[in-house]
Amino acid sequence: MDLAGRSVVVTGAASGIGRALVLRFAAEGARGVVVADLDAGGAEAVAGQAGAPAVAVGCDVAREDEVHGLIGRAEEAFGGVDLFCANAGVAHGAGLEAPDDVWDQASRVNVRAHVFAARRLVPGWLERGEGYFLSTASAAGLLTQIGSAPYSVSKHAAVAFAEWLAVTYGDRGIRVSCLCPMGVDTPLLHEGFGEGGDALGSRVVKAAGAVVTPEDVAQVVVDGLREERFLLLTHPEVLDFFRRKAEDYDRWIGGMQRLQARMT
Repeated sequence: MDLAGRSVVVTGAASGIGRALVLRFAAEGARGVVVADLDAGGAEAVAGQAGAPAVAVGCDVAREDEVHGLIGRAEEAFGGVDLFCANAGVAHGAGLEAPDDVWDQASRVNVRAHVFAARRLVPGWLERGEGYFLSTASAAGLLTQIGSAPYSVSKHAAVAFAEWLAVTYGDRGIRVSCLCPMGVDTPLLHEGFGEGGDALGSRVVKAAGAVVTPEDVAQVVVDGLREERFLLLTHPEVLDFFRRKAEDYDRWIGGMQRLQARMT
């Protein structure tokens, strides 16, 4: 996909990866960008920085009616949605003790929000013969996340839903990419998982490899969209880890157990 002249929606766009995507898409010549976030004021600030036609929308992606309203606002502003970036995400540092509301929030924000958007967009895309869905999952969706069961499980589900979309609609003009970053210098890394950035989940991610910038991620995304690749990786070593996992699951689990032991 060439982003020039395209209309784009980015959720979770008030900071981090979402903000970097908005600014990069605008720089690439997007016709219009909808900046969506639960933090409406933060979305307004990013829209003001875009340097291209941009609309800010306060949106709770955990609610289907708000996701549908967001897409309706994009259609009103820019005549349709060419690329939808399901980027909003939450992270909790929790295991079996996590209460149901934590599991519910992880499921609705990290997975169900993608379903809500696709449910609204895909019929129109099929009529047009094209559309692009970008899912922000995580390296945890290919591997796992030590220190957070809800995050790991929901990100696996996000990868699975993106795969299903690509398989089901790929031969009918709908393209799908799944972004699976590892360590990125964002509020989610430093403030997510609890304990002020010193939680087990954050420490494991920071120790696993280089921490890249949101702008680095935006470059990976633009390159991946141009080539229409499904799996977009900010850290090439994640693919090596994924291959090792597939080749010998027991050995991989043993290695992850040793990593957890070292980190705790």
